[in-house]
Amino acid sequence: MKMNHPEAISLILCGDVMTGRGIDQILPHPGSPTLYEFSVRDAREYVELAEERNGPIPWPVSLDYVWGEALAELQQTEVRIINLETSITTNEEPWPEKGIHYRMHPDNVGCLTAARLDGCCLANNHVLDWGYQGLTETLQTLQSAGLVCVGAGRNSAEARSLVAFAVPGKGRVLLGAVGTLSSGIPWEWGATTQRPGVNLLDDLSEESAHRLAREFHSVKQPGDVTVLSIHWGGNWGYEIPAQDRAFAHRLIDEGIDIVHGHSSHHVKAIERYHNRLILHGCGDFLNDYEGIGGRQDYRGNLTLMYRIRINPWERCLTEVRLIPLEILRFRLVRACRDDAEWLCDLLNRLGASWNTAFQLQDDNSLLLQ
Repeated sequence: MKMNHPEAISLILCGDVMTGRGIDQILPHPGSPTLYEFSVRDAREYVELAEERNGPIPWPVSLDYVWGEALAELQQTEVRIINLETSITTNEEPWPEKGIHYRMHPDNVGCLTAARLDGCCLANNHVLDWGYQGLTETLQTLQSAGLVCVGAGRNSAEARSLVAFAVPGKGRVLLGAVGTLSSGIPWEWGATTQRPGVNLLDDLSEESAHRLAREFHSVKQPGDVTVLSIHWGGNWGYEIPAQDRAFAHRLIDEGIDIVHGHSSHHVKAIERYHNRLILHGCGDFLNDYEGIGGRQDYRGNLTLMYRIRINPWERCLTEVRLIPLEILRFRLVRACRDDAEWLCDLLNRLGASWNTAFQLQDDNSLLLQ
């Protein structure tokens, strides 16, 4: 007999969270500032650039500083999931022939626990920036801090494993994470039976979608909300490749409730498909890019927190509300009215052909119609 479970599960999904490099330097336990980039050799230069743009940062800051005005919202939600685009390590050997390397000192992991995060997705193009040793230390540090990670592991089985977050009296959120070559993940980073790495997809075929859905169905229980986090596509541009959209549709047709896409440095289109949700590109949620010039039209300083309410028993969305924020002095603050309007207009324009529309609310949040 079917039970009546009227209450929806609330979860927050965020895009790329990068707490390394300049951000690591302002935290209480900064690691080595040495970088191996073409033009910047010291991570503290990113702090200086941000201060030149928007004023002094009171560093060293507290471990919860970077979350700023997002912290209260995060702590009021039942499940919180991010894409963690930072290696957590003291290893000094960067991945060779890679232009950018992100790392945070392990003693700064409290920066992540301060937000009461539940799931950290690691299937991305920065988690092995400091090699296999860096990945191993990242996994150990997260585990020791009580943070659950998916999408990377000490072998392919671990990288492909799913995690479930129980919401008492309501159900569970079942999470998995994959990455694609289109996001810049080197093929050598793919985990194997003998090698650590990320859960790397070979292609976006119908068979790949079917395989991923089978993995979910093999452990799924009644009352589970299924979320697949996927790191795909380039850093810039609003275009959604036809194969990406078709793949997301197949995933939902096969039983996935939410496709949590990320990789772009800015927000991209959102689609509601069969009353399920596809976030094609969540954009960066936190980074140290504040003082870097170029690509201003994309407004990468503006970010979104995706607050979703979904009935786990009826498998239907009950509310999708986006919280606009701005990265200011390496800290998240509420976006002003004009910026919230800009984001609302952007998403409505990008989603017009899919009948996806948001309405700007009095509190500057964006509500899916």
